[in-house]
Amino acid sequence: MRPKRFGLLSALLRTERLTFLNMREKGLFGAAVLLATLLCSGRSRGHGFEHSAALDAGGRYVVKWRFDETSITFEIEAETRGYIGFGLSPNGAMASADLVIGGVANGIPYLHDYFADSSRVVHKDPVQSYKLLYGKENYTHTVLAFSRDLQTCDPKDRAITSGTMRVIWALHNEDVGPSGPAYHGINRGRKSLRFLNPGTSRKVSPETATFDLLNVNVPVPDKDTTYWCQMFKMPEVQKKHHIIRIEPLIQKGHENLVHHILLYQCDSSLNESELDMGHECFHPNMPDSFTTCETVIFAWAIGGEGFTYPIHVGMSIGTDVDPVYVLMEVHYDNPALQTVVDSSGLRLYYTPRLRTYDAGVIETGVWVSLYHMLPPGMQDYITEGHCTQECLQESLDSEMPSGVWVFAVLLHAHLAGRAIRTRHFREQVELPPLASDDQFDFNFQEFQPLSPEQLILPGDSLITECMYNTKDRQNMTWGGLSTRDEMCLSYLLYYPRVNLARCESLPEITGQLKFIGVKQIQSPLTTWPFVIKSPKRYSNLSFTEAMDKFRWTKKRAKAFNEVVLNLPMNVRCSKIGLDEWSTQGMIVSPPKPKSVRPPVVAMCMNGSESQCHCIISYILITALMVLLHFNSQL
Repeated sequence: MRPKRFGLLSALLRTERLTFLNMREKGLFGAAVLLATLLCSGRSRGHGFEHSAALDAGGRYVVKWRFDETSITFEIEAETRGYIGFGLSPNGAMASADLVIGGVANGIPYLHDYFADSSRVVHKDPVQSYKLLYGKENYTHTVLAFSRDLQTCDPKDRAITSGTMRVIWALHNEDVGPSGPAYHGINRGRKSLRFLNPGTSRKVSPETATFDLLNVNVPVPDKDTTYWCQMFKMPEVQKKHHIIRIEPLIQKGHENLVHHILLYQCDSSLNESELDMGHECFHPNMPDSFTTCETVIFAWAIGGEGFTYPIHVGMSIGTDVDPVYVLMEVHYDNPALQTVVDSSGLRLYYTPRLRTYDAGVIETGVWVSLYHMLPPGMQDYITEGHCTQECLQESLDSEMPSGVWVFAVLLHAHLAGRAIRTRHFREQVELPPLASDDQFDFNFQEFQPLSPEQLILPGDSLITECMYNTKDRQNMTWGGLSTRDEMCLSYLLYYPRVNLARCESLPEITGQLKFIGVKQIQSPLTTWPFVIKSPKRYSNLSFTEAMDKFRWTKKRAKAFNEVVLNLPMNVRCSKIGLDEWSTQGMIVSPPKPKSVRPPVVAMCMNGSESQCHCIISYILITALMVLLHFNSQL
């Protein structure tokens, strides 16, 4: 459903049981005053909380919240009769965190705004930005509710944005004393959340049919990275159904072991003898049938919850073009080199009650390859992966000239990732990004629902832009599968489904090698990575060894970044399955945008400025009422 004009005004009128007819009885000025008051007070005045999350594994600390355009309200229920601590951190640690600590002492609730300095020393904030709403306790638990502006303009506070927020929490069995809060000890933790754009963990009817795709006792070896693949057959249905929800089934205790799960559609004419057969992915002895599974139909990553499709969209099963066999790829991240056995997977909910549209997935960003390389010692190295105008022109002109609607985006990188955004261009003019996260957290990756949904037209282009921090690394970081390698991807959930699976790019390797002085490579290419012939200092080294041998400095790495961003790039434009669009393999130059969208800058308002804006609201809405009155007389 598209937004309607005067939607907010109509909602406010319904809230107060006003109509344009009985406005005359209340008087235009009275109606204007009421509406402006509602606008200034915001939606936080409503009852109930739309979102919630347990911040610890045992559910001892639960936070609920709701928000409007300018403010956010929290309610925390914690298993303590002492103080509750809640904070927003730049990195999940105590240093430089924005803190609020409160409780109920002698039947009276209290709340104080604090901050931690860079040495983790806690100070009371001279500007108390958090407003206590209520507090209560019983024999076991304390409940506190409080609110604050999203942007307080206090330099000791952290702005609450639509990106990832690193939340820290603490408990103590005693209330805050005259000397301040006592040390919490082990009663603490952290969790990443998106307060203003939470994932869609909405449940479905308990009567909805389900099927599970589960690994059974997979032997995870004692190595850093393992990709395990297993083939499954989708449920046999007599008519078309829609999958309406997918959720992870992670074996208890393996929450940090299972990094991500991808579900691929495979060739529908496979030999069923290979069903339920598991094998390490990308291995020379992997069954040949696994190589037919090229099209991603769903993605889940660490920290994400279940995903429920919008009420007008579902993943289709049961027709000739739908998946019959699927491959589940599980990435095990095992830096401790443990030998474990895992039985994790996915649960899918499906129904014969069809939605309006079939969903699809497009993988965009940087084609995963060693040609994607990051120098060491950089705090803000930028990579761009292009879904080119040429690819979207050819595929959408053929399949859906009216375009497709993107309704959710999963941003994906590995350990060096710090920020990601999916930029959107039309006729080389930048539109609002499809999705962005300026505080990307490797351990918290889930689909971001888009509201409103975004239209992609033939001839549009997308750039998945990733910022990395390699400051503590001594050697090059390579594009690859390990979490110590890197990726830069966006998975777009969209409708209606078209025959486009991947829209990606990769910078040409020759320009990257030229930067470090490579003149010639050995020919023919018989090894991978291929070998350098000249100059002498790189002779007989693989290109990866040559890149590591180059003496990188911050200045050289920055210059390399500029070169790579302007290199010609190889286009990947593939269909569902193994087929390709004709633009696959084209060499194109990065587009030169006519206009670039400036970053959004939060506006700060103190109390008097806020009052001024409310007065302006009174004036504008009064004028609107007068115009409506005169229009009704015509």
